Amino acid sequence: MEGWYNISQAPDKDLKVQLSFPAKNQDSCNAAASKGIATAQKTEHISIHSIEPLWISTLGKSEITVKGENFTRASGIKLILTGITGCKPDIIKVRNVLNDTHMTFSLPPTRKEAKRVCIQANGKKCSPPMTLHYVSLPSCFGIKPNTSWISGGRKITTTGRNFNVVDSVIISDDQRSNLTVSRCPGNESEYHYLTPSLSHATEGKVVDMVLKVDTTFIPCVKLHYQPDPVFINYQLHTELDPDLELKIYVSLKVVNYHSLFNIVKLGNFEHEVKPTSSHIYLYVLILLPIVVGVIIVAFIVTRYKSKELTRKQSQQLELLEYEIRKEIREGFAELQMDELDVVDSFGTVPFLDYKHFALRTFFPESGGFASIFSEDMPQSRDQTSKDESFNMLHALICNKNFLVTLIHTLEKQKNFSVKDRCLFASFLTIALQTKLVYLTHILEVLTKDLMEQSSNVQPKLLLRRTESVVEKLLTNWMSVCLSGFLRETIGEPFYLLVTTLNQRINKGPVDAITCKALYTLNEDWLLWQVSEFKTVVLNVIFEKIPENESGDACQTIQVNVLDCDTIGQAKEKSLQAFLNKNGFLYGLQLDEIGLELVSEEQQRELLDIDGSSEVMEDGIRKLNTISHYEISNGATIKVFKKKANSRSDVDYSDEHCHLILPDSEANKDVKGAGHKGKQKFKVKEMYLTKLLSTKVAIHSVVEKLFRSIWSLPNNKAPVAIKYFFDFLDAQAESKKITDPDVVHIWKTNSLPLRFWVNILKNPQFVFDIKKTSHIDGCLSVIAQAFMDAFSLAEQTLGKEAPTNKLLYAKDIPLYKKEVKAYYKAIRDLPPLTTSEVEEFLTQESKKHENEFNEKVALVEIYRYIVKYYDEIVSKLERERGFEEVQKQLQQVKALFDEKKKCKWL
Repeated sequence: MEGWYNISQAPDKDLKVQLSFPAKNQDSCNAAASKGIATAQKTEHISIHSIEPLWISTLGKSEITVKGENFTRASGIKLILTGITGCKPDIIKVRNVLNDTHMTFSLPPTRKEAKRVCIQANGKKCSPPMTLHYVSLPSCFGIKPNTSWISGGRKITTTGRNFNVVDSVIISDDQRSNLTVSRCPGNESEYHYLTPSLSHATEGKVVDMVLKVDTTFIPCVKLHYQPDPVFINYQLHTELDPDLELKIYVSLKVVNYHSLFNIVKLGNFEHEVKPTSSHIYLYVLILLPIVVGVIIVAFIVTRYKSKELTRKQSQQLELLEYEIRKEIREGFAELQMDELDVVDSFGTVPFLDYKHFALRTFFPESGGFASIFSEDMPQSRDQTSKDESFNMLHALICNKNFLVTLIHTLEKQKNFSVKDRCLFASFLTIALQTKLVYLTHILEVLTKDLMEQSSNVQPKLLLRRTESVVEKLLTNWMSVCLSGFLRETIGEPFYLLVTTLNQRINKGPVDAITCKALYTLNEDWLLWQVSEFKTVVLNVIFEKIPENESGDACQTIQVNVLDCDTIGQAKEKSLQAFLNKNGFLYGLQLDEIGLELVSEEQQRELLDIDGSSEVMEDGIRKLNTISHYEISNGATIKVFKKKANSRSDVDYSDEHCHLILPDSEANKDVKGAGHKGKQKFKVKEMYLTKLLSTKVAIHSVVEKLFRSIWSLPNNKAPVAIKYFFDFLDAQAESKKITDPDVVHIWKTNSLPLRFWVNILKNPQFVFDIKKTSHIDGCLSVIAQAFMDAFSLAEQTLGKEAPTNKLLYAKDIPLYKKEVKAYYKAIRDLPPLTTSEVEEFLTQESKKHENEFNEKVALVEIYRYIVKYYDEIVSKLERERGFEEVQKQLQQVKALFDEKKKCKWL
């Protein structure tokens, strides 16, 4: 608080002092704590006057004092402590007889209660009892005030409970030993003391206040020490006669003070204040005009800058409004007028052969196994058939009971991971590639067993994940049985979708570093930081090369590129244009060719990075583009084969950029006279119409692909699909499942989710192409729409829904109707006979003879058998009818052990 205070200085004069305080003055210590003293009646030999203290904590007391008479003349002195509840009394021997009138006892800890205490000596009757109170440990509620200056001496009041059992208060300082403070008289709810001095401290600090109860220290509160106040000066005024005025200005606000003339006392702190010089008025008169002038100048400058900022903000808003109007209008026009230039002839669809297709679906994440099985077999089938160990192992897994038991035993092992289950299923598929009829029987048995495990919980979750051998086995079985249907019916529309999507993406700018593009289906891959661009038509000369025997001597092809394309992107578009025109590849890979600008003056090699590349402020180099080399329409570009020792293309990293500039560059002023000095604003939401225009552009291709999957050509379904759907219908009927949604979900989990989505998201499984990350993001949106068509759940999408869901929101209801009709049509087809299914499977088996090195698959299967050999044998011993199988298994192990010794494995 701040104000004037009078100090008596003379009978007829008062001294006024002006101070600034943080809190009100505190009262000094109140009345001393009261003591309860009980006077005992005199016994015959000893007399008890009082016991101190009569209030102790539940921790007990190491020493209490008993006052009386004739203590040194008595013997067998003991204290009897009896609880009110009537428990067995505690008998405590005297600790020390100090003199004839004083002796001490040590009281044990006990629970909180009041006890009766009396003194017995010489075996006589106990003295009149007194009440001794055991109370809980003291605790603190607050401290007022909670600050003191370093010199100490400030009066502090701590509130709490049971302070009458406290022995002392200790100020714990981390730089020196603990300080015990003096206590003023108080009571059980207040503790008054003066703060000690921390003269060694040079700055403010926080110390701990600790309560000592017997030998126990209890944390209480924090006490803040502030530096001692610094009194700058005081000024003496005599105009207000007869009063004498004294003004004291302090840098630290204080509470207690005593002043006599120019001496200020605060607790233990005393300081002499010097009077203020009279020259201060002169200084004020000199500085006042200067301060006023500075204020006026600052006001004028601030007002000018405010107007300038307002003008710039108006220009920026005007530019932003212009950009938004422009993008909205262009987006609307693009949706209404844009036509998709679908490639009429993309040559032969580059299908992978069956072996590579199967291996990529069997081992999507295990390229090592795929490469092993892709190698030519080291020996012919006739030689393999003479190998007794492999023949016996093959015969063993062709035993249905053994194979089912083996799979169930492996799946019960804790360290047989999900990856192991998928690998084992793929090895088994390869080993039984020529026995698809038998593999199908195994699939039926394992699927029924899986239904038994999940039917009691949630049957709708059946086949939803790939966490068991049978689930991966079903995926592989579908891949094998539908490979022909995929190649003959689905392959061409699927390749057309991938090609069209690539073409649409490359129609607009694509950032070479991040692969984000202006035209995309996935918002995460949307390039919204794009600047204006235009199309440049180049005349690209392809020379005759030895690697291209089908090509003419020399060809000139017109290639459309963008002025913002990098040289690498221009090379890609040139090779694609050659393929589109001729139907075959040029013969050289992208990193084997270079581009050269042909002109009358000179011939210049075009590179993504060279000595002319632009370097940003933060050291990042920008890739060269068509506009960087100032290439215009009709320019002639020559494709040449790089020399063997020439430098390959740069592996771009964070040190390079293309269209997405660093923040320091993106905020620079826009070039051009129309917007000189203005910054161009970009808002991602302005470009969301590009997602819709891309969807519209490829919509017909997407629908053609979808309908080729869920339609029945010639009213006939693929044998594998009809067979397995009828199998699921039969299982639902046998289990008395009447909910049609359950069977619908089973079919969806077994075919679309398990097979088609995997194909749609991975075109590299089917075609000899390279899938980019951007294509993967777009295909994920299409695959999600495909699965939404098979979902029974009704979609409720709001304005905040993801754009990937909103794109096909209006199409999904129609797709759902078509899917339900597709399922119904398959169910209504005449059931297949056993002979028809077996004939189909037999033909598929014959197609794929000698495709894989089955010996490798058998070796991998044996490794799992030998790893869990003891568990497998133990399971066979517990089951009936496996005696002969156990002997065969032992013979197989012995033969393979012999091979291992000879290092044949």
